[in-house]
Amino acid sequence: GSADAAGQPDWVTAFVQRKEERDMVDRLKEEQIRRKKREDRLEKIRQNVQLKYAAKRKRCEEDEAKRLLQLSKEALSQGAGEGALDQLDHNEEELILAEYESDDEKKVVSGLEEDDDDDLEEEHVTKIYYCSRTHSQLSQFVREVQKSPFGKDTRLVSLGSRQNLCVNEEVRRLGALQLINDRCMEMQKNKHEKKSNEENEGKKRRVSRVVCPFYSYEQMQFLRDEVLVEVKDIEQLVSLGRETKACPYYGSRFAIPAAQLVVLPYQMLLHEPTRNAAGIKLKDQVVIIDEAHNLIDTITCIHSAEVSGSQLCCAHSQLSQYMERYRKRLKAKNLMYIKQILYLLEKFVAVLGGNVNQNPGSQAVSQTGTILKSINDFLFQSQIDNINLFKVQRYCEKSLISRKLFGFVERYGGPASAVKTNKENQKLAGLQDFLLTLQQGSDKEGTPQSPPVEAEHDQLRTASPLMQIEGFLSALTNANQDGRVILNRQGTVGQSSLKFLLLNPAVHFAKVVEECRAVIIAGGTMQPVADFREQLLCCAGVDPARIVEFSCGHVIPPENILPIILCSGPSNQQLEFTYQTRDLPQMMDETGRILCNLCNVIPGGVVCFFPSYEYEKQVYGHWEKTGLLSRLAARKKIFQEPKKANQVEQVLVEYAKCIKRCSQTGGQMTGALLLSVVGGKMSEGINFSDDLGRCVIMVGMPYPNIKSPELQEKMTWLDKTMPRAGGQAPSRVLIENLCMKAVNQSIGRAIRHQKDFASIVLLDHRYARPAIFNKLPQWIRERTQVKPAFGSAFAELRKFHRGKLDAL
Repeated sequence: GSADAAGQPDWVTAFVQRKEERDMVDRLKEEQIRRKKREDRLEKIRQNVQLKYAAKRKRCEEDEAKRLLQLSKEALSQGAGEGALDQLDHNEEELILAEYESDDEKKVVSGLEEDDDDDLEEEHVTKIYYCSRTHSQLSQFVREVQKSPFGKDTRLVSLGSRQNLCVNEEVRRLGALQLINDRCMEMQKNKHEKKSNEENEGKKRRVSRVVCPFYSYEQMQFLRDEVLVEVKDIEQLVSLGRETKACPYYGSRFAIPAAQLVVLPYQMLLHEPTRNAAGIKLKDQVVIIDEAHNLIDTITCIHSAEVSGSQLCCAHSQLSQYMERYRKRLKAKNLMYIKQILYLLEKFVAVLGGNVNQNPGSQAVSQTGTILKSINDFLFQSQIDNINLFKVQRYCEKSLISRKLFGFVERYGGPASAVKTNKENQKLAGLQDFLLTLQQGSDKEGTPQSPPVEAEHDQLRTASPLMQIEGFLSALTNANQDGRVILNRQGTVGQSSLKFLLLNPAVHFAKVVEECRAVIIAGGTMQPVADFREQLLCCAGVDPARIVEFSCGHVIPPENILPIILCSGPSNQQLEFTYQTRDLPQMMDETGRILCNLCNVIPGGVVCFFPSYEYEKQVYGHWEKTGLLSRLAARKKIFQEPKKANQVEQVLVEYAKCIKRCSQTGGQMTGALLLSVVGGKMSEGINFSDDLGRCVIMVGMPYPNIKSPELQEKMTWLDKTMPRAGGQAPSRVLIENLCMKAVNQSIGRAIRHQKDFASIVLLDHRYARPAIFNKLPQWIRERTQVKPAFGSAFAELRKFHRGKLDAL
């Protein structure tokens, strides 16, 4: 027979080709059978309504049996005083670390996964992972899916944090996310231990306290089926969990393999350990990241970590007490690693200029200030470069030491300062404090004797501080060039901190991009997009040919928007709000005059954005003195954005009420003026639709604080690693992009639906520079008018709003 170019006879080539075709057909047949099985199972669930009631009845019977068993146990144990004492000691067993075999031990498979049937594991169908920033945005998306024509046939599962999905009231009451996670894991672990120890253990255990009643494999399988049959958002998932006595947090994870659409928050997808823990497999799947304008910042935040001096000292104190108490019970390997962790903590505090054995709140720091170090320099300066952090990190993960420590502190937890007191008194005091915190109920503010320093860290301190420190240790295992360590020395050692700053987000995003079939990065206002292309995708090694950009216009007709760049005010004062000029009285007066004029012709609500809280406060104070504020208040009621998040809702409700009242009653007062801050609570995620925002005014350009050490380090890193674009240094481009992203987010608040209309006024002549102007979204840029003088701008605005009012 003839031979081809590779020297193979024709019949061999034909045979290989036929074999490949046969294999392909077999694979497709297998896939078809699997799919058929899956569809049959779902169909069976849909039709078998009786199953639901049978399960409910069975559950009631089980609960009744459990209750009777508990009553009989209580009857038996009455009068056994010394038995109760013995039990307390026995319960302490769960605090002792299990023997740590070796660094390369096999992963322990939890009992749940062992029970799992094999074909479920490989059953990951092609799916879309849709993630967004907040749970409310995800719920909004799920509601849209429910309304769509595909709502009936789509298998959708919503994932969330324990804080959002936990249905165990005892755990929910703990409040802080870290505490909820710790307690949940502890209960789950006890469930598995109980399984294996039931046969050979005759002693009593406090089952009702340590095992979660919702963590039932059968019930969670039932919940999984319910979730796959009908689209449910997080609220519906939680109520289903309560009704079926099944954990929505774990039950929803069981549904991932068979789901076609998985809805989840950013962190779950972008943080690899969380992704793996949830059983999310990205191979050949589609990922949509919505609201992605902050994607780079989000990845940087998720992988950066900060620990305060007080947390380090507190962890050292807790861990030394733990080691002292259980020294005789701990195996040599455990002791060795605990000593290594104690040594690390000691060195970290020393780097901050303190001593772990003294109260961090009363140790003054001699050299205050902020220093940046590369990872290697930091390890060297701390004298910990001889410790293998990868091994320590693996030990922390496997041994669950922070959870054991949390249980220990919860039982004997006195204040962190009581390090070297008499053992018995300390134990007693700790127990009394713990009882006191229980009496105080759910508003756990830390132990009663804890000093009132760092009130905002109270929640973190009630959880095991070692958990925070593990995050910092894990961050130190990044490559030297990808991050920096910031030593922030302030006043006392307790107030000082160590922070790891990730400089290269692409290293953590690369895995997502490599594994997925497609990644869609989407958002309402994504301009400028060069950041995503260069800092995220190209740095992650994505082939430029694979990157496709798509931008579409807005739903509103072009005549519904009037953007104006204003270069000077009514008294011809040039508008340039730089750090040097914005504090001048004439600049603040000119801003007030512009607002007074605009409020005369603009109906409804006007939202005015300032670059920072400090500047807004300064301008407000100046207007009060000069009487401009009372002139403004005659036309619009003035509201200020609150600094506290819990007051935002109240201010918005009052603002909306005022506008509605003015539009109904008429009179001299035409609406309200809301003074807001770029990057604050009002500049993202809040809709000023219709009368709530008929005009958005941007005072100056909200450039970030260039003196911040984090930003300076990022700029230096970009200049070293990124190519120059269009003759501009990458650091300069970064500053402009950060500014314009903030501007675009803020001005987009006013146009929220097809029939909405609004004017946008940018107060600063620098907006007219081509480099800046081109970074406005296209739908705004196309309509923008640059006005050198105030007169013509005022005339345009009056004409625009009069025309719109007549049309209404």
